[in-house]
Amino acid sequence: MSVPHEPKSEPESLPLGAPVDTAPAPRPERTRLIGRHVAVVPFDVAVHGPALFAASHGPASEAIWAYLPNGPYADYAAFEAYYGEAARRDDPLMFAILDKETGVAIGHATYLRIDPANRTIEVGHILYTPALMRTPGGTEAMYLMARHVFETLGYRRYEWKCNALNAPSRRAAERYGFRFEGLFRHHMIVKGRNRDTAWFSILAEEWPQIAVAMEAWLAPENFDAHGRQLSALSVLNAREMEVEGRTLRRADLSDLPAVETLQRAAYARNRILLGVEPLPLLWDYAQVFREREVWVLDGSDGPVGVAILLPRAEDMFIDSLAACPRAQGFGHGNVLLAAVEARARALGRDTARLYTGEPLAANIQWYRRKGFAIERVEQLPDRRLVHMAKAMG
Repeated sequence: MSVPHEPKSEPESLPLGAPVDTAPAPRPERTRLIGRHVAVVPFDVAVHGPALFAASHGPASEAIWAYLPNGPYADYAAFEAYYGEAARRDDPLMFAILDKETGVAIGHATYLRIDPANRTIEVGHILYTPALMRTPGGTEAMYLMARHVFETLGYRRYEWKCNALNAPSRRAAERYGFRFEGLFRHHMIVKGRNRDTAWFSILAEEWPQIAVAMEAWLAPENFDAHGRQLSALSVLNAREMEVEGRTLRRADLSDLPAVETLQRAAYARNRILLGVEPLPLLWDYAQVFREREVWVLDGSDGPVGVAILLPRAEDMFIDSLAACPRAQGFGHGNVLLAAVEARARALGRDTARLYTGEPLAANIQWYRRKGFAIERVEQLPDRRLVHMAKAMG
């Protein structure tokens, strides 16, 4: 019995992923990364070893070494032998973390699994002594190393891996902005025990908004007179906001073309009334992504709204609220403004501020209906700006 054959059709094209620049990244060198609280410097066992050994050994120090592949050590000679050899390697490439004020080593970290061809790199072998744990310096060290990877060396993927049982490390990764990717079961044997490994990553397109959050957290104005944080990094690094039954998401650089297109469409109609180019059409949007919070409201065919925000010490400044002109009448502007107020409250700001062009009477009236009041009018060389504010109870 013969079986009829299906007619042959042209083979479908296979999804292969977006093309990328194939130029390799440079290998990291033994450089110095200097912050306000800490300095990350090439590890030198003769210089950094004695202080680091003293701070990481002794009563109740077992937890420091629990999830590291090495240590603790019976004596300084054993410590020195291991770290002397480790300091000479290029992968892992070890750095000491120094207290900026005293110059004393209070931790270490490495770049490892360095893959210049694929522009991927991992941060690991992290040891924080009690002097570095839960301090701004601990966060700053991770910020300095990540910034160097993305902004100086041009890597496209930054990895964090840890024992799946290491809850503090997993929390730290997510707090710093890494995204959980999954578990590698029975990945390693460490100190005679099975290790399942939790994988996390930050991609180059995600880094600008993560950097905005980390810099906002590290800013002096984010701490009170007693050194207590005012806004948590986990909140500053939030990826989503739920308001009025809608979800806004934190943009990344893959959204930049769509965001710029929406901004241009939304503000182009103001040219005639203003008589000059609207300010958002003069911006470098790559710089905006690196210096401001950028939030996107998605519709069925892409972004329908964008909120560009700057949390300041005294308020939440609204650089831009823009709704897609093709999607008018759906209340997107109301959702964006509600999201601004929700974000301000989440970060402990009780005032929202913005400016708009003086000839844009409809904009001014809309903001007034939403509870904003005029604070002042600013004369610039080519335009007049109306500054408005709203106090939120």
